[in-house]
Amino acid sequence: MKQLLKKIFYILFMLFLISLISFLAIHAAPNSFFGAGELNPNMTPEAINALKAVYGLDKPLFEQYIEWILNILRLNFGISFVSGGDVTREILKRLPITLIMNITALLSVFSLSLYLGVKAALSHDKKSDYLIRQISLVSFSMPSFYLALLFIIFFSITLDVFPIAGLHSIEPKTGINYYLDMAWHLVLPVGVMIFVGLGSMIIYIRSLTLEILKSDYYYFALSRGLKKKELLRYYILPNLLPPIVTLLGLSLPGLIGGSVILESIFGIEGMGQLFYMSAMSRDYPIIMGTLMITAFLTLLGNMIADIILLKLNPYMKRS
Repeated sequence: MKQLLKKIFYILFMLFLISLISFLAIHAAPNSFFGAGELNPNMTPEAINALKAVYGLDKPLFEQYIEWILNILRLNFGISFVSGGDVTREILKRLPITLIMNITALLSVFSLSLYLGVKAALSHDKKSDYLIRQISLVSFSMPSFYLALLFIIFFSITLDVFPIAGLHSIEPKTGINYYLDMAWHLVLPVGVMIFVGLGSMIIYIRSLTLEILKSDYYYFALSRGLKKKELLRYYILPNLLPPIVTLLGLSLPGLIGGSVILESIFGIEGMGQLFYMSAMSRDYPIIMGTLMITAFLTLLGNMIADIILLKLNPYMKRS
């Protein structure tokens, strides 16, 4: 409980610093949402000042920041400059599909990487190790936008198996067919995310496993004549869990902003596309809301990873 309270206070302090730095950086950036209006001869200065008063931009920066922080505590991220809608509703509307895509890809990447990385290390310098390493190198060096275009050309245009873009077919579906149709539309973008994410994880887990195979305790277990399954269950996997848990915690921020390019290419109305469009149009309330949610997920992921690591390795409490 003492460790948990320390980490909660740390999260609150870091969120305050991140909010202050982000707020100042956004307002110090050149141009603004009202820049185009100021250059428009049909827009009078009175009209622009009236718009700024609606969004509270006519107040001093200190008052704007205090008001923004008080609104965040009530989970109110303000009003969108572009749509005029509530930012919280805009984010909650697009958040589920982005979470579905990224959580599916994240779990698939970690599961496949764990299997392939351990298999490559156990079959060191053999054909399977060489094949897995080549796959990981191709995955590591493949840009996601290029692979997405290749998938669209091959699977959607040439073979006509998967849809090119969107979340649903033109003809509306009902019941279970609605979700099956959505899953069918997500096969290509999620497939791209999985393949692109495999490379670095396979290489990382393979190198960790090779270090374990060189350790004294593994040689001692091997000399006792333990079976391969026992070595894997009691000596390899338990020592792989701490770094993997840490990586999982650090991967939480990517659940929101990790699919910006793919959502734009496949025409999926998720958080990535929303953030990209907001950055292009200088929609500050949505940008700030997305930044704060991403920062919170980063800190929360680190806290969860640290707590799990304390359970996996009680000796960490002594440090």
